[in-house]
Amino acid sequence: MLLLRNNSRETKMTTSKTACILCSRNCGLEIETDDGRFVKVRGDVDHPDSRGYICQKAARLEHYQNHDDRLTQPLKRLPDGTFEPVSWGVALSEIADGLNRVRETHGSNAFALCGGAGQGNHLGALYSQQMLTAMDTRFVYSSLAQEKTGDFWVNGRLFGKQNCHVSEGVEHADYVVFIGTNPFQAHGIPNARETLRAIKKDPGRTMVVIDPRRTETVKWADIHLQLKPGTDAFLISAMLAVIVQNNWHNRAFIENHCTGFEAVESQLREISAKDYANRAGIAFEDIERVAKGISQAKTASVRVDLGTQQTLHTTLNAYLEKLLYLITGQFGRKGTNNLHTSLIPLIGNTDERRVIKGKSLRLTKHHNMMPVAGMYPPNILPDEIEYGGLRAIMVDSCNALVSWPDTQALTRAFGKLDLLVVIDVAMTETARAADYILPAASQFEKWEATGFNLEFPDNYFHLRGPIVPSKGNTLPEAEIYTRLLEKMARIPTSFPLLDKLAQIEPGFSHHTLFMTALMLMFKRRGKLRRFGASILYRTLGKHFSGNAASAAPLLPLAMQFAKNYPVQVRRAGKLSGFAGNTLTLGVNLFRVIMKERSGLIISSHTYEEGWSLIKNQDGRIHLEIAEMLEELTALKTEPLPVEDYPFILMAGERRSYNANQIFRDPKWRKIDPHGALRMHPRDAAGLSLENGDAVTCRNATGEVESVVELDNGLLRGVVTLPHGYGMSYKGSDPVGPQINRLTDSARCDPLTKTPYHKYVPVQIEKVVN
Repeated sequence: MLLLRNNSRETKMTTSKTACILCSRNCGLEIETDDGRFVKVRGDVDHPDSRGYICQKAARLEHYQNHDDRLTQPLKRLPDGTFEPVSWGVALSEIADGLNRVRETHGSNAFALCGGAGQGNHLGALYSQQMLTAMDTRFVYSSLAQEKTGDFWVNGRLFGKQNCHVSEGVEHADYVVFIGTNPFQAHGIPNARETLRAIKKDPGRTMVVIDPRRTETVKWADIHLQLKPGTDAFLISAMLAVIVQNNWHNRAFIENHCTGFEAVESQLREISAKDYANRAGIAFEDIERVAKGISQAKTASVRVDLGTQQTLHTTLNAYLEKLLYLITGQFGRKGTNNLHTSLIPLIGNTDERRVIKGKSLRLTKHHNMMPVAGMYPPNILPDEIEYGGLRAIMVDSCNALVSWPDTQALTRAFGKLDLLVVIDVAMTETARAADYILPAASQFEKWEATGFNLEFPDNYFHLRGPIVPSKGNTLPEAEIYTRLLEKMARIPTSFPLLDKLAQIEPGFSHHTLFMTALMLMFKRRGKLRRFGASILYRTLGKHFSGNAASAAPLLPLAMQFAKNYPVQVRRAGKLSGFAGNTLTLGVNLFRVIMKERSGLIISSHTYEEGWSLIKNQDGRIHLEIAEMLEELTALKTEPLPVEDYPFILMAGERRSYNANQIFRDPKWRKIDPHGALRMHPRDAAGLSLENGDAVTCRNATGEVESVVELDNGLLRGVVTLPHGYGMSYKGSDPVGPQINRLTDSARCDPLTKTPYHKYVPVQIEKVVN
């Protein structure tokens, strides 16, 4: 702590270790604070993954922590639409009564949890998930489910479980392929800009970018395949066809590690790669060059993101991009793609084939849809409210009315609910539609962690503590949900035996004795097992130093993690300073997690050991997926799309100063204050448009206004708009475009219902004053 003196007061400058919350990398940070304000933000050189790396967005986190739209007290909607402050006791009692009433009147299909684990606050998700048990439902709608469910579904078919997630070894690869991702802006890879620079400078390495736009990453690349929007499946299929037809596939890898290749090979040998290349708008020679590069590289790694995951053929794209590195044997080695471990179970495994074995999964009432990875896509939510019987919703850490497809449909549907509760840090557009608003402590005012630890062979975990006091009358999610469960009479308000055991001096025997007693209680009172997070919070957690009670569920997670990966956890312990036998290893891991403020390595695999992460019973990768091969066959006769609008909008572009809905004050942006609509200069000239002109972008779903920015890096007929705009700050009109006024919830992948945000037909008109 550094004492400073100015003319009016003595200040206490405090430097604390924490993490960024703006993307999945969650880079380690050191933040200097003064009276609750962020004075300086820099990278934490001790962080085991980012090691001091930081981007321009993290440097402006003061705009997240302190702004005029921060919520500081519970609010209740009055009949006239205004809000009045109420106590936590009143708010939670009335919400509990409302939820119980909905369940008793309409049954278990009437409630859904929306969001949860937003903005990197994944400890909160361990508590929010308890509401599913409390309301006897499985309905979770999340932003992750409008982005990645196609990927998760394919992973389940290939590797045995939908939570077998693939990581990339981009930083070590000789040949790197980015498809539909712009890591210079979107990150998603370790220390993105440093990694891109290192690849560019090394003459022995090659970077390929496949994207309809000449992005910032393209400027670092050796090869750019500028395909037409929505043609990813044709381009990747052409690559795969070239590989197989030239016998560049890795037969030894396939024979040793895969099944079902014969069916895949048969399909690929029938494809006319030249026709598909023409469909994508790419020279066949360039496709051949990249296909050969992936096949013959010593190590190659493929990284994809929303560009392939929110466009036409979403789920097929996920299948095809995985085949790129699987049939070429670029898997399971350093510098290739690999599976990885996870401490927090960020997603589940809800494979619909399990129904055949007599295990029931909850179908939605209207769309008759099963979950993927435990989640349902927001696209179907308006219909499930209007026609499927949903009557009550809790929205946690998510501005659904701006972030999810078809804002108008979702707004209408939310208006028909019996009860809408929002838990968030700010007065968002969704909060303004709520019946009750519950103010959560910010990411820097409470104990938190993220489940986005996706590394291999060494994986890490970072528990971060509060670095500034909470604002007003806010609470962490752990306290909010636990109080609510108590009000709903789902859990007792006290556990005398557990309380007594929790007060024993901390140590291995203490934790073991406590967990033994907890398991015995669950055996006797099985209904309480699903509320374990809150029970741990109320008993063991309240005796943690530093008010770290929210972290209590990490104890059983660490114990289970050590049980699953004992050799790899012991190996990590040599790096992170802990050890243990069969009984003590998990407890010791937990204790170091609680202590280490920069995070630590929690598992360390060899590459050969990585094959154990495949969950198919035969330990092999199952390449043949009937549904995907049927869709691949259908590509041959798929007609060219005929749209009623002259432009294709790629919505949700990542730019230097956009960050979902997490920053409310538009002053945080140094550039692009309007969220400009980018278009090719020749398209603009055809509409008599110049830089800075106001335009309306519209289609049958809705319209938004923006200003034009000319961009030679776009194809003709393609325009882009960024995400993270359209918020109303301090009651103002929305600042920038609300792009989901243009996205139709019915335009989505037929299997996973993932929206086609990167393929939105629109027309552009100049605004004439």
